[in-house]
Amino acid sequence: MKILVLIPARLESTRLPKKPLININGKSMIETVYNQIKKCKNDLDILIATDSKEIYDHTLLFNAKTIMTNKNHISGTDRCNEVVKSLNIDYDLIINVQADEPLINPKQIDKIIDSFGVCSDDIISLAKKITSKNEIHNPNTVKVNFNKEMIATDFYRDVEKESLTYYKHIGIYAFKKGILQKLCALHPSENELKLKLEQLRWMDNNYKIKIIETNFESISIDTKDDLNNLLEYYKKAGN
Repeated sequence: MKILVLIPARLESTRLPKKPLININGKSMIETVYNQIKKCKNDLDILIATDSKEIYDHTLLFNAKTIMTNKNHISGTDRCNEVVKSLNIDYDLIINVQADEPLINPKQIDKIIDSFGVCSDDIISLAKKITSKNEIHNPNTVKVNFNKEMIATDFYRDVEKESLTYYKHIGIYAFKKGILQKLCALHPSENELKLKLEQLRWMDNNYKIKIIETNFESISIDTKDDLNNLLEYYKKAGN
């Protein structure tokens, strides 16, 4: 199976400017994510997709393969689609790993790849049970609900009434061949634009997202507080 992992990375984040270049324990966030993916047991290609010459030049320092893309994409998946269309390679599986997930574990990616061999789902993503009340009430922590078949039924940011169990969404998507282009041909939906969650565009157009539960911790870096939480996590872990 031919597999491509794409890391979309833009420079102009509104809440945390230049976050792919932020130093985390001596390496930039984008390099940290890239190095984690390189540890996967599966054979795969890795590409960074960026709209920034600054990020592009930085990635050359750790020998990453990087492609410049249009600045006007409204989502990371749209950026990934531009790259896939430009490549003359027929990949069976496209995996989109967010550049702000420095704790992404290679076993999570391998688990998704292995799952594609035994299921018929077109899109797969990850979720982890939330154990912190702070995360439950943090709108930057995207939550996901799913049914008994592990198909996502909702993605949301705010919690109006606490229940017993919440799951946070992990910033990784895997797409079967041909699906990525179909998703990016869809017009942005009202829900997507309101909550700034691209996966709602797919669900609003009746695409199903299979959820795989993971026990590995993940901290998506979107604000200064997220970054401080990450550094505190590393400190406690002895890194």
